[in-house]
Amino acid sequence: MAHVPTSEKVVFITIDDGWTHDAEAARVLVEKRVPASLFLLPGATAYDTGYFTDLVDGGRVTVENHTVNHPDLTTLDAAGKDAEVCGAGERLAETFGKTPKLLRPPYGAVNDDVRLAAKACGVKALVTWTYDFTTWSQTPPTPQLKAGDIVLLHFTPTLAADLDRALGAARAAGLKPAPLMPHLKAAGLV
Repeated sequence: MAHVPTSEKVVFITIDDGWTHDAEAARVLVEKRVPASLFLLPGATAYDTGYFTDLVDGGRVTVENHTVNHPDLTTLDAAGKDAEVCGAGERLAETFGKTPKLLRPPYGAVNDDVRLAAKACGVKALVTWTYDFTTWSQTPPTPQLKAGDIVLLHFTPTLAADLDRALGAARAAGLKPAPLMPHLKAAGLV
């Protein structure tokens, strides 16, 4: 899903990968108590697990699944899908003490086989995004957010600025960041 049906004035902050451990972005997430879903790659958390455990312990973030190696899951056979999705879930559960229930398929690539593989690995929902606020080669235009939108960010060197832009867009639209899982449950999506 790329949008959560809700009548509440909320938006959902999600952050992918985990390779750049930006202290300023972590400070914003913790100090402002921003609820965020972190779709992490186990390898990106392994070299500085404390960065993420501090976020989980000090803020309102949850750790979710983004596969082991970030492949396009639609191109893998069943064993490959299992290794990527179940493997990441198991590794993240070992590190953070809780099995992720959400999966962000890399590149947003989803088909029925990916859905079946995810379900077999205990995933309750596949989450894509409404808008990507990540600055890659240039800063993308800031969209007007609507209730239920899912904002995509990445752990890159620009995360703090991108997060600030996303939070500003939410404020401008009269929306507040909210935890994703409770709203998925309320909408009957998990």
